[in-house]
Amino acid sequence: ILLFTFFLHSRGGGASLISILRFAEPFSVSVVDYGATATGIEYDTLAIQSAIDDCSAAFKIYHTHCYVSFPAGKYLTATVYLRSGVVLNISSDATILGGTRLSDYPEMQERWYVVLAENATETGITGGGEINGQGTMFVRRFDERKNVMVSWNESGACSGDECRPRLVGFIGCRNVRIWNVNFKDPAYWCLHIVRSEQTSIQDVSISGDFNTPNNDGIDVEDSNNTIINRCRIDTGDDAICPKTYTGPVHNLTVTDCWVRSKSSAIKLGSASYHDFRGLLFDNITIVDSHRGLGFQIRDGGNVDDVTFSNINMTTRYYDESWWGRAEPIYITACSRDNSSRAKDPSSSISNINFINITAVSENGVFISGSGAGIVRNINLMNVKLALKRWTNYSGGGVVDYRPGCEGLVNRNTGGLMMEYVDGLRVEGMRMMWFLNGTEDWLRPLEFQPSKVTNLLLVNFYS
Repeated sequence: ILLFTFFLHSRGGGASLISILRFAEPFSVSVVDYGATATGIEYDTLAIQSAIDDCSAAFKIYHTHCYVSFPAGKYLTATVYLRSGVVLNISSDATILGGTRLSDYPEMQERWYVVLAENATETGITGGGEINGQGTMFVRRFDERKNVMVSWNESGACSGDECRPRLVGFIGCRNVRIWNVNFKDPAYWCLHIVRSEQTSIQDVSISGDFNTPNNDGIDVEDSNNTIINRCRIDTGDDAICPKTYTGPVHNLTVTDCWVRSKSSAIKLGSASYHDFRGLLFDNITIVDSHRGLGFQIRDGGNVDDVTFSNINMTTRYYDESWWGRAEPIYITACSRDNSSRAKDPSSSISNINFINITAVSENGVFISGSGAGIVRNINLMNVKLALKRWTNYSGGGVVDYRPGCEGLVNRNTGGLMMEYVDGLRVEGMRMMWFLNGTEDWLRPLEFQPSKVTNLLLVNFYS
């Protein structure tokens, strides 16, 4: 206690943790006691960071989680750094607001987050409140097709057209728990899990502007042993998106979630330099999405042992500026560009199971390998597909390979479209066709015999 007291008083300024710490299990401090104004106008960054740092110091001494509490109010902040042993406890009537100035974020673009944890353990976020990225403040021009966003590359701070801050990031962390919290209006990706182990995300609500590009829901990057459970994600871009840049994604489990997306509801890739293995998606409801279950393998990584089960979805057309053509199931393996490792034919998507899938869709299933990738051993079991048109967007007769590959290509539309597939088992599949808008579709199965081998149909009805 004496050493801890000396450390706190040596910081200078503000109340010491000893005077405000609630000695209970776990420990708790309030950012208000550190001088936070909760007005949503004045920046509370210093108060929030001081509370986090003192809380982490307590964790290191007592090995007990320390909660940083946010009472009712709005807390405007630049980037704050979440430390080991600290849990942000945002009360149900409290909101953390991310700053909208370039100066609110670190010099390196890789650290542009409102809340960032790096190399932390035993950390998390909860409380029923909200973290809001104020993403609509980054809209330069509202557009019914797709909003035009502010990009800080004009300042020279970064390159490309996606120069906006993410909302929450955990980089190189272990034993992360995020539960009972709302993430809203990210300017770019919302919840980003990077090179982390043992992450639990439960009872989380994510809401992004439906016309904002790149506002992904949850991106699981190079991370293993991740659980996503009972989450509601309603966002413009990909909702749940595993990616592999520097390492594999193994043992990802997603269950009991509700999803709406103007791009892919669930998508593996397109960043796919390393392997995906041991992924399970079960009991998912997908509503009015541009694409349902997607694979975009572009960079040489392999996919193996992935199961989608008990999924109910509707997929529809939106403007073609968004990737997707209303496919309920979309599997592609092809080269992103001439330098991609995906040209190596050893790259593959294999042992993929779709079990108990029900879809009402404006387009059929599309499964495609290429000279740059092999698709093999795909199982469709008890899949019910109702094909109908109900939007006025242009749709049939086009296949969407984006990003890279062949782009948008004119192609016959069918219920199950296949190319460069070795081993496809379809058992207990039922297709139902509505006449409205589907009269020009040529056939339930659309493929060239030279490009599909080992096709088995059992109890197939159309």
